[in-house]
Amino acid sequence: MKITMLSVMVDDQDKGLAFYTDVLGFVKKTEIPMGEFRWLTVVSPEQPDGTELVIEPDAHPAAKPWKAALVADGIPVVVFEVADVHKEFERLRDLGVRFTQEPADMGPVTTAVFDDTCGNLIQIHSPN
Repeated sequence: MKITMLSVMVDDQDKGLAFYTDVLGFVKKTEIPMGEFRWLTVVSPEQPDGTELVIEPDAHPAAKPWKAALVADGIPVVVFEVADVHKEFERLRDLGVRFTQEPADMGPVTTAVFDDTCGNLIQIHSPN
């Protein structure tokens, strides 16, 4: 068994796609019209055949309250590994990304948490 896809629910697929590609640097892999929404995935340019992140609409009635509860408690919906959290923090901050947790040493990793502009907190980490 392996992980091939993971969803992040967004309040707007176009805004989500722009953030995850233009800001974070992922690349669009799949876009299939599905009525009002699209099957939309992005991948890491470092692993184009790796795990796909589904940019999923948060249209289900449970989605918005679930997302709001996670944000209120400061819980990231997903974690991405980066080579150097401090450098990535600076790069993203310079692009206007709002961080809720600046880089912090957490023992074996350094982490930081930011707002993806689509209703989610995202954590980045790098091994120490």
